[in-house]
Amino acid sequence: MTAGAHLATPKDVTQSNALDTVFSALADPTRREILNMLLEDDMAVTDVAEPFDMSLAAISKHLVILAGAGLISQEKRGRVKWCKLEPDALRAASVWMQGFGQFEPVNLDAFERFLETELTEPVPDTAAKSPE
Repeated sequence: MTAGAHLATPKDVTQSNALDTVFSALADPTRREILNMLLEDDMAVTDVAEPFDMSLAAISKHLVILAGAGLISQEKRGRVKWCKLEPDALRAASVWMQGFGQFEPVNLDAFERFLETELTEPVPDTAAKSPE
């Protein structure tokens, strides 16, 4: 074993699996939009589905993934199933990401400008013109 390496404990594996589940759930733009919607208030499943151009069954699959990651909870109130944001589920992911806070924050606007200039400037073709 190398210096500084350690064996993963069951707690490390469980925490890693939980992070994998949260980040996997957050990887989909539809699920991120659902979480944004739930920031406002609890919503009925049918209301969650309304702005999306997909079936209620497809939205339900997204909700199952979000619930499985602990990012939302669902409860039945009468005949209606309601979704509620569970912000504490993001705590472990947030703590993990803060570990990278030792690095300078990236100025995304400056980075975008840099990429635009790098990608739009023509690359000189030195092979085409050889000195005679």
